[in-house]
Amino acid sequence: MPRGRPNASQIRQNVIEILAQTGPLHGYRVAKLYNEIFAPVTQRSIYYHLKKGLKTKEVAINKIVEEKGEYSWGNVVEKTYYDVAENAIIQGSDRVKNFLKYKL
Repeated sequence: MPRGRPNASQIRQNVIEILAQTGPLHGYRVAKLYNEIFAPVTQRSIYYHLKKGLKTKEVAINKIVEEKGEYSWGNVVEKTYYDVAENAIIQGSDRVKNFLKYKL
């Protein structure tokens, strides 16, 4: 058995289902939706799976946007928008569809 985490992940699959239904989203928005639809996980876990999805080509970067505002760390924030990539297997989760249908 190989060392490390397995390549397949239910969290990553759920993230892919969210991105498939909504289109491009930034990581914070993915985490917020994930925690409303599924059992809560940390933002760190969501970002880990987004980065792992980039490596496995299940997730792709759609665009990077700099937004101006007043933040505790400065007046500019860089948001990376993620989207579904070519290796993603979209299962069409009814749970995500129903949530988005009534929530958004």
